[in-house]
Amino acid sequence: MGKIVSLMNHKGGVGKTTSAINIGAGLVELGKRVLLIDLDPQANLTISLGISRQRITIYEAIRGESELVPFKVKENMDVVTSNLDLSSAEMELINEAGREYILKELLEPLREEYDYIIIDCPPSLGLLTLNALTSSDVVYIPLQTEFLALQGLAKIKQVIDKVRFRLNKDLEIGGVIATMYDARKVLNRDVVDTIRKYFGEKVFETLIRDNVALAEAPAQRKDIFDYSRNSSGAEDYLALCHEILIRTNGALVNA
Repeated sequence: MGKIVSLMNHKGGVGKTTSAINIGAGLVELGKRVLLIDLDPQANLTISLGISRQRITIYEAIRGESELVPFKVKENMDVVTSNLDLSSAEMELINEAGREYILKELLEPLREEYDYIIIDCPPSLGLLTLNALTSSDVVYIPLQTEFLALQGLAKIKQVIDKVRFRLNKDLEIGGVIATMYDARKVLNRDVVDTIRKYFGEKVFETLIRDNVALAEAPAQRKDIFDYSRNSSGAEDYLALCHEILIRTNGALVNA
């Protein structure tokens, strides 16, 4: 049965969508079958992979009009796409019974088809993010190595703890991903030290270095491995995926 992973941070611009795409692509490089879920109304993941608007998206599925319909991006990597219509979902579902469990029910039939299901959460702590956390086995927190990125850490942990207590007792913080790291900057090094004090061994050893190829890849509608396989961005995300496999016993998935 596949692992369901949410990438969550209510602060935008921390590398969340970049990490969702490239962790997915990295796991594919390591022989895994991956489904990406674009749960953000901005549809940045969908756009970054060059997927045109689909007739059935995550919005129609959450409204109960369809099952999830994955779009094949490449071998062993599929995407459930999003679009701006999703922005109205929270208001439309406000009176729906069991509204926090809608995504969980949609994902259940797909868990046997994939080794990893990766959810790119919106940069908010609303109903869509609650659905993702309720569905997930683990949550990864991408965190830009800048001072302001530290300010929301307590709130993120508080939300995860509440979801664990009320909605999903098995939810765990699977790891913190330090992004946009430049070892030459004292501030970046200090931020990494701070998050390691706060989260301890939850922080991944791999630091995602600031790398122009990671910014260029979405403009070419590619993941980092298809765009620049020899870049430091590809090197870092592949190393991160090795860590993820170790932490989730991923090497055993196909055994």
